[in-house]
Amino acid sequence: QMQLAESGGGSARAGTSLILSCEFSGPTYSRNSVGWFRQAPGKDREGVAAIYVGGGYTTYADSVKGRFTISLDYDRKKVFLQMTDLRPEDTGMYFCAADAFAGGSTPEVVAKFMRSVREISYWGQGTQVTVSE
Repeated sequence: QMQLAESGGGSARAGTSLILSCEFSGPTYSRNSVGWFRQAPGKDREGVAAIYVGGGYTTYADSVKGRFTISLDYDRKKVFLQMTDLRPEDTGMYFCAADAFAGGSTPEVVAKFMRSVREISYWGQGTQVTVSE
């Protein structure tokens, strides 16, 4: 089974940047989606960005479009989340996750991955991101 480990969180001022890294191991198939989710105190975990291993299709939550970029280095078994123009509302615990969902086109599969928090099989332990004014 897959294992994931995040790094790179920390504190940042609004308007600055951070980059998160997720190292994964175990069987990784082209039909896997790998992505980043976040959870603020008292709120549900939500999808931030995801990438389809077999082809690199990406999708983002509306709240981070244009500011965050997800990328995959398959040879190094790492997924990155470049976060720019950080805002206080980006504060939360960020989790790396992976799973394979069947059915539909690649965009449909990745969209399903983003919204199916309760169904995702593989999670990292999380890394805290705190953004202050």
